[in-house]
Amino acid sequence: MQVIFLEDVRGKGKRGEIKKMPAGYAQNYLFKNQLAEPATKAAISRVKAQQKHAEEHAEEELANSQQLKTKLENEQTVVELTAKAGQDGRLFGSITNKQIAQVLAKQFQIKLDKRKIELAEPIKTMGYTNVPVKLHPQVTATIRVHVAEK
Repeated sequence: MQVIFLEDVRGKGKRGEIKKMPAGYAQNYLFKNQLAEPATKAAISRVKAQQKHAEEHAEEELANSQQLKTKLENEQTVVELTAKAGQDGRLFGSITNKQIAQVLAKQFQIKLDKRKIELAEPIKTMGYTNVPVKLHPQVTATIRVHVAEK
């Protein structure tokens, strides 16, 4: 019996997949628990349309990420931060990814989730630092952060 999985079923299939399953297993477990539905022509065409829509959405997301990357890597896009520092150029506190995201939104009106800014550790020195930003699984940008003394 052909079924379309509505949810991921461990060891059997993933959501949206069309597979042949034993009739008893499909009727007594998959259909009963709403994990799958019978693979009728209407259901198959609906699943194909959903997959096509998801692919178009993913392509659009990738294009938006690449556009944002060019904006972030522009020479004029330098995030300016100020902090108190000692005589040797080390900061009393540190600059976190949350602060970078806030200043980026304030200076350039670019809203970016702080979790996308990949700081290995907080910035603790003055000067310029290149910070990687994961915009999409395939797109990584680098922003410049300048920390000056207050």
